[in-house]
Amino acid sequence: MLKLFFRSLFSPRLYRKHRDGPCDVLYNPNSLEKWGDLVIKTVNVVASLSFYTSPFICMYVYRKGFYTFEKLQTLIPEVVVLGCLVAVSLIMRAIGRVTNPKYVEFLKALTDTNTDPASYLQSLRKYDFEFNNWPVSYTVPPIKRSTWLEVNPFSQCSQPDLPTYKRIPLQLLAFVAAHTFGMRLIYPGALYIIVSSLWKFLLIGRSQLVETFGGLRAKLRTADGNSIDTMFVDKRLSSDRGNTLVVCSEGNSGYYEIGIMFTPIRAGYSVLGWNHPGFAGSTGKPSPSQEQNAIDAVMQYAINKLGFKVEDIVLFGWSIGGYNATFAAVTYPDVKALLLDATFDDILPIAQNQMPQSWAILVEEIIRSYADLNISEMLQKYKGPVCLVRRNNDEVICLRQGLVHTNRGNNLVKKLIETRYTNLSKEELALVDKYIRLFGPHRALLQARDIGESDQKILKLISKHMQELNGTHCIPLPHEQFINIMNSLMED
Repeated sequence: MLKLFFRSLFSPRLYRKHRDGPCDVLYNPNSLEKWGDLVIKTVNVVASLSFYTSPFICMYVYRKGFYTFEKLQTLIPEVVVLGCLVAVSLIMRAIGRVTNPKYVEFLKALTDTNTDPASYLQSLRKYDFEFNNWPVSYTVPPIKRSTWLEVNPFSQCSQPDLPTYKRIPLQLLAFVAAHTFGMRLIYPGALYIIVSSLWKFLLIGRSQLVETFGGLRAKLRTADGNSIDTMFVDKRLSSDRGNTLVVCSEGNSGYYEIGIMFTPIRAGYSVLGWNHPGFAGSTGKPSPSQEQNAIDAVMQYAINKLGFKVEDIVLFGWSIGGYNATFAAVTYPDVKALLLDATFDDILPIAQNQMPQSWAILVEEIIRSYADLNISEMLQKYKGPVCLVRRNNDEVICLRQGLVHTNRGNNLVKKLIETRYTNLSKEELALVDKYIRLFGPHRALLQARDIGESDQKILKLISKHMQELNGTHCIPLPHEQFINIMNSLMED
């Protein structure tokens, strides 16, 4: 019992034992464990908020004079009380766990490492628990991380013409903003408070994927040391489309548990979903380099562990996930197709549109230095089948809500056509800009009329690379439309 007590002090939270029958197997902690978890969870939320608001906290501390040793000494009693509270919470939670037969059963399965790895992983997949204790299923060879001095964030500037006395403060402010709240505004799904508020929905979604669709959860270790939470649904033996794997990349507040992977699953495809670095169970912090390493680990896992050929993989990216999907398409150019849903060309215009005009220079410096998600520039390197789904009532990608001609997906398709079809004349490129602003039914009416050959040519190119959905940014793509898009992509 004493051995179990010490193991349960820092063992993971148990949420559910996946059911084999109709019985409800949601884990119910007793009152001692609930109380301990509540206190620890509250401390984590406060710590998370403190980190993201640290610039404002530092300003407050400076104004109050708490930076001196004498002032810091006055905070010692509060720190001691907080430490004692956390320690008591850990002890009471451990007592609650070792007196709960269901948790003891789980803890024995978690610590039984004498079995072979496959059997051990199979026994753990019966449970849903905190992901940090999940065993690693696939590891990408590590790479050397660049140090802060090697990266040197002040070596480049988006405004090189600025005088030094203006450029240096701009770069410094951009560095502080990007590493505190800036990246969290771009990837709010990494905020602990959001994950905490959604965890019940994430648990329900995960349970549905496992219990209804036979999903297999796995932890991947990326080249930069992050752990990526993934879910694989295998349809190879149950569907004619199952030999094609759809790798899903979620949006900036999306998680595979409640995200886009349900669409290709219902369409009959094998599906691999994953969470961004810092999202839910995945570790790390979202940034272009960590995002690239994450999707690369997912692709290597799909090829080397799950046994799919590169040419049987379709990359499906929604919203900001289009960056990951496009990067994977460029890195693995033999993939079957690339499908981008509600995706933009470049994040800079969208970010500047959400901020005061007076912040334009600062926003550009943050984006270009730390979050340069320029999808259209990267898409030029991919020569395979590609299609964009434009949401005609998109309130996120449109710079002006309700005005489809301001949808940044238009710019993505326009740039794709310009760079892929280099034989187009200036007049034809002007037609691309003209027709891409129209709704799909309007373009279909024009195609049915007796219009010029150049007009017909451009309308066909737009229809080839862009489909439409009459909906907002977050509504699920219907699986019937997904199948139709996939069929058209296979005809390319």
